[in-house]
Amino acid sequence: MDTNGSADKSTADYTDQRSTQGEGQSGPKKRRRGSRGGKNRSKSSDGSASTETAPKGPGARPAGQIADPNRKPQIGDTRPSAAPAPAASSNGESSGNKKRRRGGRGKSRSGGGQVLRGPEVDAEIIERRKGRERNGRPVGRYQMCVQVRDGVTQVAVMEGRSLMEHYVSRPSDDVGQIHGNIYHGRVQNVLPGMEAAFVDISTPKNAVLYRGDVQYDPEDVETKDTARIEHILRSRQMILCQVTKNPIGAKGARLTQEVSLPGRFVVLIPNSKTYGISKRLADTERRRLRHILDRVKPAHHGVIVRTAAEHATEHELTADMTRLLEEWAKIEEAAAKSTGPELLYREPELAVRTIREEFNAEYRSVLIDDWALYEEVHGYVSAFNPELADRIEFFDREVEPISLFETQHIHEQLHKALDRKVWLPSGGSLIIEHTEALTVIDVNTGKNVGTSNLEQTVFQNNLEAAEEVARQLRLRDIGGIIVIDFIDMEIKDNRRKVIDSFRQALSRDKTRTQVFDISELGLVEMTRKRIGEGLSTAFAIECPECAGLGFKVDFGLLD
Repeated sequence: MDTNGSADKSTADYTDQRSTQGEGQSGPKKRRRGSRGGKNRSKSSDGSASTETAPKGPGARPAGQIADPNRKPQIGDTRPSAAPAPAASSNGESSGNKKRRRGGRGKSRSGGGQVLRGPEVDAEIIERRKGRERNGRPVGRYQMCVQVRDGVTQVAVMEGRSLMEHYVSRPSDDVGQIHGNIYHGRVQNVLPGMEAAFVDISTPKNAVLYRGDVQYDPEDVETKDTARIEHILRSRQMILCQVTKNPIGAKGARLTQEVSLPGRFVVLIPNSKTYGISKRLADTERRRLRHILDRVKPAHHGVIVRTAAEHATEHELTADMTRLLEEWAKIEEAAAKSTGPELLYREPELAVRTIREEFNAEYRSVLIDDWALYEEVHGYVSAFNPELADRIEFFDREVEPISLFETQHIHEQLHKALDRKVWLPSGGSLIIEHTEALTVIDVNTGKNVGTSNLEQTVFQNNLEAAEEVARQLRLRDIGGIIVIDFIDMEIKDNRRKVIDSFRQALSRDKTRTQVFDISELGLVEMTRKRIGEGLSTAFAIECPECAGLGFKVDFGLLD
């Protein structure tokens, strides 16, 4: 609105009002000062109150005098009567230059001052989620390749052209790969000394349930604060539980009674008050999602919003949550009918599970060489992320001369990942050895002779080793206790730079890790959450000659 136009209109109103009030008055009357209500007010000839203000100040004019319409208001002029408020404009702002109040209850929690609603906003959010493109082709840092052979599904995740993660699923994995499955189990025995219970979940090995993973109603036990596991569970009792760690070696699976159902955007935690949003999201996005959760969160269940929910609309979050609630209702119904150990919920196929956990706009493509699996994955992505459905591609192995893994140079990288020795770019090497208790990684200079001095050569070799060790941990899926023997460095600042580089490289690993500072001997101790048995176990079997010892003993010398 033009400011001068508003001033002219106000001046004209002021003139009309003064002209009307000037008629029938002999002249201005003196005002009585005193009471608050009568201050600066006068009475008309008929005795009624008037809003006329006496002329005051050097710029005042007598009552009844017509003001110059081109004259601008000056200091000392009386305030004209308020003009009728004009209709609000289409964008919700009045014609006057009224300042908006900052903050306040009306402001949305998303930080932008507007609540994102409606199909127009949803379309805008979906447009942002499409990711980057170049010349009509999707651009991304990662690529996923899925190869199916004789029922064995392999999933390879690549960063650039480097293989970063590899997963294998076999038809018999209902025994070995049961992470995330939900069972109706029977407690076999309770061990107070171990603060654990063994549970039959219809697998060859009984699973273990520790005291910290037991859920119970405090009203059902006498000692609420110090309730022991033998006070909560009893033999032959039927419980609902979920697998949190696959069986490894002679150990059975690990269980928890805090069941969770993961979806694409949210994780539903039934009968819980848990409420959270992924910390990997930006603060503004977290506020926006929290504002949505305040409206759609189920009353009696907990919800955790995943990183994949970035830019997700309220409709998508609600649809995902509704599907999980329906799934939980089916699980409860099946558990009520079950009389023995039984599988109630199975995690989806490896490819669908990996897509659910990993796939986002940073992936330039997902190549699948099996048509049935391609249709399943494409349908899943179309339902939850339609803007990324075009990145799911079918690799026709009947048309292509070589396999998918060979086309993407995955085979040769897998061969190197199965070797105990890994070469570094400058000529150094890593030696990776597995033991029963931990994994040991030795760093060697090998063919790296350097150019300037020994300290600089060792430092550069250790920097390369830190990057490669982080990659090998992800690729080989090494878990448990890990000890890395870096080459000794005399300068403490070089040690700090190496450990910082190692932690930075591990920050891209979604598996939880904990790294301690480098010791005086050049050793780094760390832990990585162990979920499976690793890459070597997926491809290897025990040697019939040495029974896994690594060498054959000649017992003839003992005769």
